[in-house]
Amino acid sequence: MKICVTASSVWRTVFEVPQKEARIKHIEQELEDPGIWEDHEKASSLSKELADSKEDVQGLKSMKTDLRDLQELEGLATLEDDLEAQAVVLEQAIAKAERQTFLSGPHDKKGATLTITAGAGGKDAQDWAAMLFRMYERYCEKKGWRAIRIHESYGESGAEGRAGIKQAVLDIEGSFVYGLLKKETGVHRLVRISPFSSQSLRHTSFASVDVIPRLKAQEEKEIEIRPEDLRIEFTRSSGPGGQNVNKRETAVRITHIPTGLVAESQHSRTQQQNREKALDVIVSKLTQMRELEKQKELAQIKGKQSAIEWGSQIRSYVLHPYKMVKDHRTGTETSQPEHVLEGNLDEFIETAPTHD
Repeated sequence: MKICVTASSVWRTVFEVPQKEARIKHIEQELEDPGIWEDHEKASSLSKELADSKEDVQGLKSMKTDLRDLQELEGLATLEDDLEAQAVVLEQAIAKAERQTFLSGPHDKKGATLTITAGAGGKDAQDWAAMLFRMYERYCEKKGWRAIRIHESYGESGAEGRAGIKQAVLDIEGSFVYGLLKKETGVHRLVRISPFSSQSLRHTSFASVDVIPRLKAQEEKEIEIRPEDLRIEFTRSSGPGGQNVNKRETAVRITHIPTGLVAESQHSRTQQQNREKALDVIVSKLTQMRELEKQKELAQIKGKQSAIEWGSQIRSYVLHPYKMVKDHRTGTETSQPEHVLEGNLDEFIETAPTHD
């Protein structure tokens, strides 16, 4: 048996260990200063960075040790099956670490806010938006991420009695969430026999996905929001009906008047908590807009924006007359759409274009 994992592969992954160790030492020195805890947000952020950096360094060093052990045991026939299994696990760990190395954007390690909006098409489009929303929730579960629905605008009843979605927002917390999901932004197209057609006609539906980094208003010091620039409205939390509909006006809708940006939150049971979450989303959107302006790309991106319709999709999901999911940017495809719709998205997310 030949171990396919090479030393150069590991070295490409661990080259940043000295820099990470230097950063760890610097953070530890900062946290030793009692005054740092007067700014609780900054201290908490540094503590999280310290824990993440130590975990990264430990994992990278462990991979290097595992590779050395495998190479020393290579050639022992009695251990061949075990060595092959260990080599596969190590290759997967190295591939994951290398992907994370390329996720070096300013917010790639953060969580994300994912918004799904149904395109034109009534029940079919709203049902497709609900299917997409469920797909991303399943993907988050598989990744071990914490995902919370912070806003839902329900449409008409969908197939099998489930409610369709006009728009829904998912708040996702975890490591490298934004870095992995940011390329999901775009229009997603579904082709199927419409469950709402009495003649069983084939129908094409569209929904858009928008992903922004998950930021905290209190942590983004560069974003200044004046109270007079905000229009805050309180409403009852929406829902498809039943006992879970909130009878109190705890849902919050915030409009940033100068830009027209809107954010809503209805997950929490208090106005204050929903107000804070909606404000975080506004700050996230403003930060994204500011960064695009810095890169002189805002005008270009606005020019590329398309309606949620034919010809603008980044990915197609075909359930009839054949079965296929295809990413139109990379050519990645599979003949198992049901598998993808259950949240198995790694094949598409890991091959997403890396350029911005």
